[in-house]
Amino acid sequence: MRWLPFQLNPDLPESGIPRAEYLQRKFGSPNHSYARVAAVGQSVGIPFAFDKIRVQPNTVNAHRLLHYADQQGRQDEVSEVLFRAYFIEGANLTDIGTLTDIGGRGGLERSALANYLASDADRELVQAADIDARGGGINGVPYFIFNNKVGVSGAQEAEVLLQAMLQAVGEDGDS
Repeated sequence: MRWLPFQLNPDLPESGIPRAEYLQRKFGSPNHSYARVAAVGQSVGIPFAFDKIRVQPNTVNAHRLLHYADQQGRQDEVSEVLFRAYFIEGANLTDIGTLTDIGGRGGLERSALANYLASDADRELVQAADIDARGGGINGVPYFIFNNKVGVSGAQEAEVLLQAMLQAVGEDGDS
């Protein structure tokens, strides 16, 4: 499994914007409720804490972190910490120090990661991958691509994902 770049809000400034302002713009209220998502999360043991999120981030640097983690063989570990930090702890994903801490918690060497994030390394690569995803028809997350052949958009039941996997394998006869 690989995590590929896709920004929900690529036009936000690199420093992000206040979450209340984002919610006002998107939903017409700074107090938009994610109660349904929180309830589903709770049912599977994920204690979403949307009320802790203070900054709606531009995620280009978070995607650079995941790209770097992939190069180090730690993408799954770092992605778990990244999601926990944002959705449960309310971390500001625009802050390089916060991203460095997240990477460290995911097993990356902190000083090398801090140097990487302080540079512009792979910024264009991440932004180009995001543009490619949009050009390929992806317009939201989650989006799953199986065997580079079958795409499934949105949160789906396990059976839907299994059928997509079987379809992707069946198309070329691999097992």
